[in-house]
Amino acid sequence: MNNVIVAGAGTFGTAVAERLSWNISNRVTLHTIEKDVEKDINEYHMNRKYFPTRFLSHYLRATSDSSVFGEADVIMLVIPSKAIVAFSEEIRKNTAREPLIINLAKGMSDDGAFITEKIPFERTASMKGPSFAIETINGFPTSFTFGGKRGDYEYFRSQVLPDTGFSLDYSSDIRAVELMSILKNMYAIAIGIVSGKFNSPNVDFLVYTKAVNEMRGLLKIFSCSDDTIFRYCGIGDLGLTALNDLSRNRTLGMLIGKGFSYDKEGKSATVVEGLRTVKLIGEITREKGVSEEFPLVQALYRLLYEDDTLNNYTLAVLG
Repeated sequence: MNNVIVAGAGTFGTAVAERLSWNISNRVTLHTIEKDVEKDINEYHMNRKYFPTRFLSHYLRATSDSSVFGEADVIMLVIPSKAIVAFSEEIRKNTAREPLIINLAKGMSDDGAFITEKIPFERTASMKGPSFAIETINGFPTSFTFGGKRGDYEYFRSQVLPDTGFSLDYSSDIRAVELMSILKNMYAIAIGIVSGKFNSPNVDFLVYTKAVNEMRGLLKIFSCSDDTIFRYCGIGDLGLTALNDLSRNRTLGMLIGKGFSYDKEGKSATVVEGLRTVKLIGEITREKGVSEEFPLVQALYRLLYEDDTLNNYTLAVLG
């Protein structure tokens, strides 16, 4: 029996936990800090806060008790990226075991380090791919890239994933998988802007192609394997996030492209990870003296953080 703990009972955490519970060899527990969500799942097999009409598997349990991590074989982190390091440090204090820690959150620390580099466990991995929560919980085939050690990948694929409808491809470069999940949000904003302004598939895919090339270039800048762009976490996740209207970052870009105002400080209820990434990557490429190699990044940075005009943005990205 695989003792799997999914940390975070929001939309995506609930969806992932539901799917993993389909494998009867998994004992899946959804950890939440929300007592009402815990009660709803355990008593009614629903998480009505996030999926008001969806019943969940009777094999899925929820808890707010952090001692549950002490017996985990696999811990999947599906909480806000800014909370992961402190959260994982707290888990480390309360367990002597070495579970497999899989990061599903997307983001970078303030100093530019990857989240998985700061998780205080030996066995860490990253799992990223084109996976909207609503599609995932409704049972559609869903794919991820598993970034980590080959042995951990083989264990997770062969023991935890059967009967879940999840597909994996593999990369030994965990940093590359993390970076892809960060960059795709930024480029989804970039493509969303031209979608909002032009409403043209021709223009969308013109910018999409440039985004793929820039993402590959950024993999090299960060000393990552550039063929990761061809994994599910690369062009697959970028395509989903940049070209589908369920994407928050694409939606933000479309609103900007149509001339609406936005909250670049990220204080609104619809905080998106992409804005922070624009600032971070824009500054890193300037510091490294390679800004001219990444015209989409720089055009987006000037538009969002230097009050450049929308017309100048479109001239830069379409040129």
